[in-house]
Amino acid sequence: MAAMNDLSTRSATAADLDRVLAFWKVSAEGTSISDDGDGVARLVERDPDALILAERDGELVGTVIAGFDGWRCHLYRLAVHPEQRRQGVGGALLATAEERFATLGGRRADAMVLDRNDLAHRAWRAAGYGPEPQWSRWVKHL
Repeated sequence: MAAMNDLSTRSATAADLDRVLAFWKVSAEGTSISDDGDGVARLVERDPDALILAERDGELVGTVIAGFDGWRCHLYRLAVHPEQRRQGVGGALLATAEERFATLGGRRADAMVLDRNDLAHRAWRAAGYGPEPQWSRWVKHL
């Protein structure tokens, strides 16, 4: 667990899942086919440290999913409550995720960022990430 002033980060538990889903409706850009109780429960069951929460005074203020498949490090659902943005929450979440990746032997992290989300683009760039225009995401819903 990392702490920054009154901000702390920790791994989510099954008890957090309803709160996380409600938080994403307010704080995340768009929704996903896997944004439901079963999908998030499977994530936490399969990799208990992948879903990282940021809390301030017991309130959920941010999330990131830091998935590692043994080869690549993937970041999803970096979301910060609108009233908590530009206060170090995203940076603390990414630092925790990157520490997790380094411990697991990861060497490069990639992030899923919506093309239309200019606010997110600025945050990701500030954290040292950048787009790779030679790659495209190809998707098939199962």
